[in-house]
Amino acid sequence: MAGYTNYAFRQIVREFGGSGLQATEMVNARGFVWLDEHDCEHPDRLWGVRDEPRPLAVQIWDNDPDTMAKVGRRLVEEYRVSVVDINFGCPVKQVTEKAHSGSYLLRDPDRMYAIISRLVEVCAPTPVTAKMRLGCTRDTMNYIAVAQTVERAGAAALTVHGRTAEDFFKGSADWSRISEIKQHLHRMPIIGNGDLQTAEQVRHAYQYYNVDGVMIARAALGKPWLFAQAAAALEGRPIPPDPSIDEQRSIMMHHYDLVVERFGVQRGTMLMRKFACCYAQNKPGARHFRAHISRVETQTEFYDVVDRFFPTQADVDNREPVHADPDPVSIAEGGACETC
Repeated sequence: MAGYTNYAFRQIVREFGGSGLQATEMVNARGFVWLDEHDCEHPDRLWGVRDEPRPLAVQIWDNDPDTMAKVGRRLVEEYRVSVVDINFGCPVKQVTEKAHSGSYLLRDPDRMYAIISRLVEVCAPTPVTAKMRLGCTRDTMNYIAVAQTVERAGAAALTVHGRTAEDFFKGSADWSRISEIKQHLHRMPIIGNGDLQTAEQVRHAYQYYNVDGVMIARAALGKPWLFAQAAAALEGRPIPPDPSIDEQRSIMMHHYDLVVERFGVQRGTMLMRKFACCYAQNKPGARHFRAHISRVETQTEFYDVVDRFFPTQADVDNREPVHADPDPVSIAEGGACETC
């Protein structure tokens, strides 16, 4: 998820455990090559990749097989990544309409084949995987044919988000269509993605849909412990409860410290505003907290807003039943891409 699944967030998830494979923010392959050619520092989206624990996937995007191959080879040889993942799912206009990449390529399976097969060749024996949607529009859903193309090209696995690019995040993910794909393949595992917000939903997906794995994305932004809960559910263990409100505040502040350590106080504080909004999701007074935290510019202001407006356990205990807050993506600064 662009702008979200950086090293700090991955580290928080890793401390809770439960995630079988984490992925970076998606990396613009063409931008990566340009930085190489101009001897520039590589983007913040590769922060921590060299040294953090494995397994770890790096997701890349572009529409040119040779450019993708250059980056894939560097990721394998220099960064020693566990998986190179190709983004064919991003629906945002900057990627689709302007760059003719991401989910735009679902209309061109031949180009997808060329990209995947080239990467498989240069990255071997490191596995190459792909992420896609059901199609560009509801009228042009070609997910079975595309999945078969991905398999023929040699991909090690395929993640399918159960919406079209046109849907963006509207409506519900169609897990029946995700499940349908498996019977049309010979060897490639299918990973389902979309609307998994609880450990029980993860367990349900495994029990009732024909998938080999699941991907959790937006729901984890304010609940990095969700992976540990899901792992417990799948193993038949009791599902751990959510951390207390006081513990969640401490987790958020730990997250803030990691971001500030990397980017400095000024930039780190600005970047943390959207994460803080996610941690407040579905809590009493969340809208009020977000209204204040989204304007902080200094560390002192950040601490003050958290002390004054982040809910306490007493607020939760006295809370009247209300409808859930909007999805964090809709309120967080800049939004989020689903490509985690």
